[in-house]
Amino acid sequence: MKPAISGLTKVLGIIGSPLSHSLSPLMHNAALDALGLDYVYVPFPVSPDRLGEAIQGLKSLGIVGFNVTIPHKSAIIPYLDRLSPEAELAGAVNTVNREGDLLVGYNTDGAGLLVSLKEDLAFEPGGAKVLILGAGGAARGALAALGNGGAVSITVANRNREKANELIGHFAGVFNKIEFHSISLEVLSSAEHLQRFDLVINTTSVGMDNTSFNGFSGSSIKGVSASFYDMVYAPPITPFLELARIHGCGTANGLGMLAAQGEIAFSHWTGLAPPGGLMKSCLLTAVKGN
Repeated sequence: MKPAISGLTKVLGIIGSPLSHSLSPLMHNAALDALGLDYVYVPFPVSPDRLGEAIQGLKSLGIVGFNVTIPHKSAIIPYLDRLSPEAELAGAVNTVNREGDLLVGYNTDGAGLLVSLKEDLAFEPGGAKVLILGAGGAARGALAALGNGGAVSITVANRNREKANELIGHFAGVFNKIEFHSISLEVLSSAEHLQRFDLVINTTSVGMDNTSFNGFSGSSIKGVSASFYDMVYAPPITPFLELARIHGCGTANGLGMLAAQGEIAFSHWTGLAPPGGLMKSCLLTAVKGN
């Protein structure tokens, strides 16, 4: 059993805005408790205009490490002392570890995504044509992982095409054998377009509160054989996934990715692996309870 909180307890956490929906404290504290580690994991709501102050405060307080979520995954980079190769490639950070006096940024999202695609969709990116919805920090981690995983074509769809082009430009020189495209989100209204892809990944917040993509309907997915992955995990079946499921496509939400990236982050902070399957089990129980 984990010791009672004391002056020796090490502090972990997560920064983002909002954080009321986050299940990270649940799964990390369960793993810490299972291993009897004298740590506690807490949420730190941080608005974008206070990010620099918050990072300095966390560093001054001696926080051991923390996760980073929307909207700070890219914005946090100037405030860190060093980046791992994965985070540098992605241009996004979701895990920070204190190493001596330095705050080092990691990206465990990409590796977590590949684990979830394999376990939850039986999907391997080698040779695949992928459509990524969104061009933020989560999209960056996904694109880096899929590029390293051997995807042959990656298309980024975003409301702001300029932002999609910026994202592609960041990776084009690194993955010079991958065919890159940018496109508007109107791609979701055309079955003819969607039929070109093996995998469609939603990296945006669309789907939370049961919101939907404009134009994505039964007619736009008819005859499409792609698998659909939604990084949103609450609700567990978003309108995006429900429509794909109704039309016989393989679907998975971001719960597996959240658990897998969390396991890697946990190891960075503690030097230990959490009990196998514990984090995902906690998440599944929490989502079913809601």
